[in-house]
Amino acid sequence: MLHDKIREEIKNSMKAKEEVRVLVLKGILSAFTNELVATKRTPQDKLTDEEALAVISRLAKQRKDSISQFESGGRADLAENEKKELSVLEEFLPTLMSEDEIRKFVENKKSEMGIADASQKGQFMGAVMKDLKGKADGVLVKKVIDELLS
Repeated sequence: MLHDKIREEIKNSMKAKEEVRVLVLKGILSAFTNELVATKRTPQDKLTDEEALAVISRLAKQRKDSISQFESGGRADLAENEKKELSVLEEFLPTLMSEDEIRKFVENKKSEMGIADASQKGQFMGAVMKDLKGKADGVLVKKVIDELLS
């Protein structure tokens, strides 16, 4: 289980004195506990791998948002810290689809659903995101759909 793997990684990282990694891994476990409490379970319970991935994805998205805000604010030093933390989080996430892979999927889905113009964009976007949940970056999917329907 992913929950157990992260606990084990904390021990290994502490022995190796990897400070950033330990900090991020402890943050993940803390987020897991918060998720358990929010879903009316005890902190001793464990999240399923699917739930754990959803939590880690949320943490990664927060880091990406922070990076873009720090970079636009001229704080490269803070952005660099966030990038280091993001790289640790990404180790536990599945590899996301490339833009080309997304484009092929979206084109196939477009012809399958018979989407002709931008008036059906909301419905189309919902169907594509449902299929690609956890497999592709939502921002990239939106960009590809916008290009195809414009």
